[in-house]
Amino acid sequence: MSIKSWLMPAISQRLLSRDRLLRQRERAERVRARGSRPHLLHYFHQVDDPYSALTASILPRLLARYDIELRPHLVGAPPDNAAPERAKLIAYSRRDAQLLARHWGLEFDDAGAQPTEQACALAAAQLLVAIEAGDFVQRAGPLSAALWRGALPDDRANPPVQGLVQAQQAEANDLRKRMGHYLGATFHYAGEWYWGIDRLHHLEQRLQALGLARQGVNDLMFVPAADLSTPVLLPSPAPIDFFFSLRSPYSAIVAQRVFDLGRRTGAQVRLRYVLPMVMRGLPVPREKRSYISQDAAREAFVRSIPFGRLNDPLGRPTERGLALMPLAERQGKGQAYVLSFMQGVWAEGIDAGSDRGLRRIAERSGLSWDDGLQALKDEAWRQVAEQNRQEMAALGLWGVPSFKVGECAVWGQDRLWAVQEALLKNHGTALTEALA
Repeated sequence: MSIKSWLMPAISQRLLSRDRLLRQRERAERVRARGSRPHLLHYFHQVDDPYSALTASILPRLLARYDIELRPHLVGAPPDNAAPERAKLIAYSRRDAQLLARHWGLEFDDAGAQPTEQACALAAAQLLVAIEAGDFVQRAGPLSAALWRGALPDDRANPPVQGLVQAQQAEANDLRKRMGHYLGATFHYAGEWYWGIDRLHHLEQRLQALGLARQGVNDLMFVPAADLSTPVLLPSPAPIDFFFSLRSPYSAIVAQRVFDLGRRTGAQVRLRYVLPMVMRGLPVPREKRSYISQDAAREAFVRSIPFGRLNDPLGRPTERGLALMPLAERQGKGQAYVLSFMQGVWAEGIDAGSDRGLRRIAERSGLSWDDGLQALKDEAWRQVAEQNRQEMAALGLWGVPSFKVGECAVWGQDRLWAVQEALLKNHGTALTEALA
């Protein structure tokens, strides 16, 4: 075992622990109180980002619920190294935002194309004026909705000042990077990031713990969807294609949940493993890696999923892990092996690059290590992984975990509710009973 593999589990366990996060929050509050500063929430808005449009629409509600001060910033698109498949990201964002809007009763309609550059420039100029006037919270939602409908009012009283907008965006982009993020639709409060309405529950719980909720506020605006808790008998359910990477923390924290969904509905879960992005030559910048690990830890905590004592399986450990996938599937132990591997490298700090570590992962899933040693000599898994990647890309997806069931194709561990809804859409009574 290398020194890095030996040290990483202990270091990551400390860095990603819930206790450390809570101590950081307490320390940030003490610093704020000593300086008699307001409870300041930064919001980074990207004009041509569908998620920013959704987030802007709920800002008045958020400010009505909590005694906080919001400071908005206009940012540009994420840098190339944070969005290596930009065209797919842009197209998927519109589809996904429409899915979210329908789910939560918000306004967003995917027109099938981005707003024009001219319209975005006009919207940015009007939003910059709103920031200066102190009424961004009230104007951002309606302006964003009008932009996406193609009905943006031409504010001739405040003509676009392109140079000023670009200068403000450059400054905000720099601030976002220095503070440790890369996306629009993001909130930053006292050292911690929250992306869009999907992570607003973490922010709200923190604000409520600080006693900042206004009178009568004791709930959350966007409660994470519940998983099925009891079996639902479905006639001939569609299979669930589960696209995942052994090096993806989000894949790790959703694996048990998607397998449970398959078991409770009778849907077959097809294991569609792919190589990690970085092992396919796609860059992952430091701020993206940092946010993902911290965010995965928070999301795992909400679902009571073990996570945080990790031993990054980048490179050889992932390749060795994937080499055993065909063996596990042939023996009907694919899910057990995936769970063993994910728990091993993401929660127990096992080094899958060593024979000792991979043997432990394999044997507790029911595989023979002698069979495993033979499987390690077979490179056939590479062709399967690439085939899976191509099929995922054909769905307009590129990242993991992703899922397909019937006509529904979604990306992200926080979209398992959409997979569940797709399975149960014709079984409303059963769904109601199962979630009761």
